[in-house]
Amino acid sequence: MKKPTITTIIIIICLLIIGLYAMGEVNYFSSKIAIERNIESPTIVIPSIGVSEKINNQSLSQGVMHEPTSYVPTEGDVLIFGHRTLQGSPFLRLNELSNGDKLILEWPGIGEVVYTVVNSTIVPATYKLNALEGGNSTYLITCDPIGSTENRLIIQGELSEVKPLNTTIIKDNPQESFAWIISAVFLVAGLIFSYFYPTEQRTYILAAVLIISAILFYCCINPIPSELIYDKIIFLNGGL
Repeated sequence: MKKPTITTIIIIICLLIIGLYAMGEVNYFSSKIAIERNIESPTIVIPSIGVSEKINNQSLSQGVMHEPTSYVPTEGDVLIFGHRTLQGSPFLRLNELSNGDKLILEWPGIGEVVYTVVNSTIVPATYKLNALEGGNSTYLITCDPIGSTENRLIIQGELSEVKPLNTTIIKDNPQESFAWIISAVFLVAGLIFSYFYPTEQRTYILAAVLIISAILFYCCINPIPSELIYDKIIFLNGGL
């Protein structure tokens, strides 16, 4: 078997980089399944941009996060953070929201709390937003522009209605299989690519695809904190 060519080595390096990003996403979705299955966790639903995500109060690495120092709906302002890119990209399309769009917080013990978008603003990353006790706003906060941490995009919604809890949404877990899907897509795409690669170099590409795929599937079962991976590769995209 011939030694790998420069082109083959470069392609393997590219596969490794893609694999690292895929590994970060796989670990993200796998590690937050416990949150997704917990019907006591609140849910944020934004119909106009297709968002349906469980909310945690621990870390952004576990998904959309409710800032613990803010308040719960109907008791004060609610601050909610989410990534624009990577780690599920839950707030990727947040910039598409317009005044009048609905933000729905399905909150156990409170109900289905509906907010109406009233403002969208971009501020420096150093900007501090204070939640007010007794306030009627919810603030969705993410990075801006896409791929950068230079600024923050803040969407403000005003409380408009409180209805009974939608138990179907609370029990829903639309992202439970995403880790397996990502792993399968990487494997299938890699196999197809290696099939069309020159025969004398194909073994190297195939070996890289199979090894990376095996690691991805392993992470589906035994995830590690996704931030451990992203901390190593964040320089490649410059931000979240």
